[in-house]
Amino acid sequence: MRRLNADERALWEKVVASVRPIHSHGAATSAEDEPPSAASPPAQSAPRQRPRPAPPARPSTTGPGVTLDNSWDRRLGRGLVQPDITVDLHGHNLATAYHLLDLKLEQALAMGARVMLLITGKPPSEPVRPVARGAIRAAVGDWLGASRHAGDIAAVRNAHPRHGGAGALYIILRRRKVR
Repeated sequence: MRRLNADERALWEKVVASVRPIHSHGAATSAEDEPPSAASPPAQSAPRQRPRPAPPARPSTTGPGVTLDNSWDRRLGRGLVQPDITVDLHGHNLATAYHLLDLKLEQALAMGARVMLLITGKPPSEPVRPVARGAIRAAVGDWLGASRHAGDIAAVRNAHPRHGGAGALYIILRRRKVR
């Protein structure tokens, strides 16, 4: 695990400072929810702010989609789809794998590809190993969701055994709209 640099640490501290615990029914109350006791001096409390309304739901086109039509799912499940581009992340560390994935997504979109085969390697079969394995495979979902290309991804599916099975993913790219 790498350490955060100063900018990342400052950002993380802002995030941590903005988090408020969620209290469920029956949970212990906090000190500000308890009535002041006779032994403690009266404290001036800041006026409570009303909770902000939830932001409106965003359309699903902002991130990788989760649905395809049935014909796509059938073709993928039977291994009938031929990838337009293949990216193999074997031998890369997290940083270089992320950079390569971003670069290849950009290239695939520029060439009008619809299906990218991403070879990540199989997830670890043993839960505990002396050396951590499968870090790239575990991070790919988050990378794609946070990618600048997330809106161009229609779906991510496990690959058919002929294309790598558990060690690979299909990334289905959205068709570009022609203007």
